[in-house]
Amino acid sequence: MTMMKEFREFAMRGSVLDLAVGVVVGVAFGKVVDSLVNDVIMPPVGLLLGGMDFSNLAVTLKEGTATTPAVLIKYGAFLNTIVAFIIVTLAIFVVLRLINTFRKRQEAAPAPPAQEVLLTEIRDLLKYNTKV
Repeated sequence: MTMMKEFREFAMRGSVLDLAVGVVVGVAFGKVVDSLVNDVIMPPVGLLLGGMDFSNLAVTLKEGTATTPAVLIKYGAFLNTIVAFIIVTLAIFVVLRLINTFRKRQEAAPAPPAQEVLLTEIRDLLKYNTKV
């Protein structure tokens, strides 16, 4: 088998395509979370703390000159990233919890007794035979 044929078979597997879709959706979700953190959550938090804008918080290690930019430790952007991480983690936790709850409910539903299944089949057969 040629290398191109093997690669094509690998790339067209369902799991690889699912992974690609997951990555694209994840990137889009990341942009939504960034906007949520930067545009919705952090402004009120900054207002509660006296009008602070976290994204601009930084420690200057070296002042900039006309030819070189300043060297900064941008801990405000890091705080925004931490908040975004917590939101993503919480969202994933909630979704997985809902999925697990749904699965447990499906597993917990007991199968009807064999007699009930047999009676249901007989009922359905009688319905079918009376319509003919």
